[in-house]
Amino acid sequence: MPKIKTNRAAAKRFKVTGTGKLKRNKAYKSHILTKKTTKRKRNLRKSTIADATNVKNMKKVLPYL
Repeated sequence: MPKIKTNRAAAKRFKVTGTGKLKRNKAYKSHILTKKTTKRKRNLRKSTIADATNVKNMKKVLPYL
């Protein structure tokens, strides 16, 4: 069996936690920030856990993570 290639775009965006969950950063923090409140921008800085509906596909794309 040949090795499976990792999707490099996904590898840069996701990390695995100690318990095996996928950690991701939040979107909407790159531009048009003037109309967003300080509280909203502060909350977008924090990372979060990827939704369970996407995890199966992400594990396929990231076989060695």
